[in-house]
Amino acid sequence: MRIEFVPADSQAGATAALAVLAYEAAALSPEAKAVNEAAGGAIVRAAAGGRFIGAKGQVLDILAPAGLDAARVVVVGVDGAGAVEPETAEIAAAHAYNAVKTSGVTELLLKLGGDAETAARVAFGVKLAAYRFDRYRTTEKAEKKPSVATVKVAAADPVKAQKAFAALEPLADAILFSRDLVSEPANILHPEEFAARVKGLESLGLEVEILGEKEMAALGMGSLLGVGQGSVRESQLVIARWNGAADKSAQPIAFVGKGVCFDTGGISIKPAEGMEDMKWDMGGAAAVAGVMHALAGRKAKVNAIGVLGLVENMPDGNAQRPGDVVTSMSGQTIEVINTDAEGRLVLADALWYTQDRFKPKFMVDLATLTGAIIISLGNDYAGLFSNNDGLSEKLLAAGEAEREPLWRLPLPKAYEKQIESPIADMKNIGGRPAGSITAGLFLQRFVNGVPWAHLDIASTAWRKGSSDPTVPDGAVGFGVRLLNRLVADAYEG
Repeated sequence: MRIEFVPADSQAGATAALAVLAYEAAALSPEAKAVNEAAGGAIVRAAAGGRFIGAKGQVLDILAPAGLDAARVVVVGVDGAGAVEPETAEIAAAHAYNAVKTSGVTELLLKLGGDAETAARVAFGVKLAAYRFDRYRTTEKAEKKPSVATVKVAAADPVKAQKAFAALEPLADAILFSRDLVSEPANILHPEEFAARVKGLESLGLEVEILGEKEMAALGMGSLLGVGQGSVRESQLVIARWNGAADKSAQPIAFVGKGVCFDTGGISIKPAEGMEDMKWDMGGAAAVAGVMHALAGRKAKVNAIGVLGLVENMPDGNAQRPGDVVTSMSGQTIEVINTDAEGRLVLADALWYTQDRFKPKFMVDLATLTGAIIISLGNDYAGLFSNNDGLSEKLLAAGEAEREPLWRLPLPKAYEKQIESPIADMKNIGGRPAGSITAGLFLQRFVNGVPWAHLDIASTAWRKGSSDPTVPDGAVGFGVRLLNRLVADAYEG
């Protein structure tokens, strides 16, 4: 799909849909008023006959209106009374695209008003909404495929709008890269292939280092390696570096991702129903890869580290057993009570390695860690756990600004007793009560005083029936927007 910026007075042709806005009580935007007048009052009549009130996300679709060349007119409600904000325009553009994407029209002209920044956000919203993972479709019927090949965004100054979009497009590309990783089947995206795809980001200026099992064993990463020992696929640790600060030696910030490319549960095997979804148990690592993509793509003025722990959790004759004791890189020992509580074992070594080697200002880890977080927060919020109030406040603000909201949960010391082991320094699971919290307490033992936050994104990495029109069903790329905003607002010099 091609996106173009065109003059504000551009007209929609015979194979195009034209999108305009309406406010509260179906009040029309200036662009919608002009269309309504040209069409002999068609919008007003259709609104009255269709209970259209201009509510946020409400769409009115008018086919072949008289007086216009356009094949259809789409009116998108945005609430309010005018002066559309960039975020509102982004969401409205996504609604407009979704309304016509398989309609048969080949072009969509978006007349949503606003300045160059708003026009850029319109294009951004469409690009995200148009995401579709169809790499393996070979027999899909034509009527189910998107027909829109060109999206034109009307702007008072198309040149300025294009320039504004050039600053946003790297973020969109990074989100789509992350979604692609999460969408891939596990027979394609095993740890080595995942590592190779991150290695490909060196074309953007990243420096990428890959450690195999031999190197990790030499470092003492028994916690991470134990998870992957039942797989024929070799576990990997990927280190991506972006040195964009003026001082290349300045202390970096760090992001760490859980990358379980497929999770059977190991010997503590999961039920068969729904196990196919466990291809996206690497959503945290995909988010870290995505944010590193974004920082390099937009040449962020910051030094950043991304560390991805990539494994496959399989139940063969060499697999880790419940009751095994492993020694982590930190020297702490862990009794593995449940092999399906594997993500925290991967992160234990990845976090220790990151803080020990790079001495970052802070670490944020992302992981599809616990089903308990879905029970706690539903599907719209990710869980936030942290040892640092300042970092937490910045993450909460970034999440709110980017529609990737977080909810902070406590790390009470009293709950530490749930992960006490009778034969090792700790056990890897604390039972059903406060399952997400005890997982956070486990991870905190491998942080060693560095400002740290853990984002449990099991609730948000994959969506079905998303309420956000920029997020199609499937992989979200959750965390890329949030962390990019965190860096842009608080850490770029």
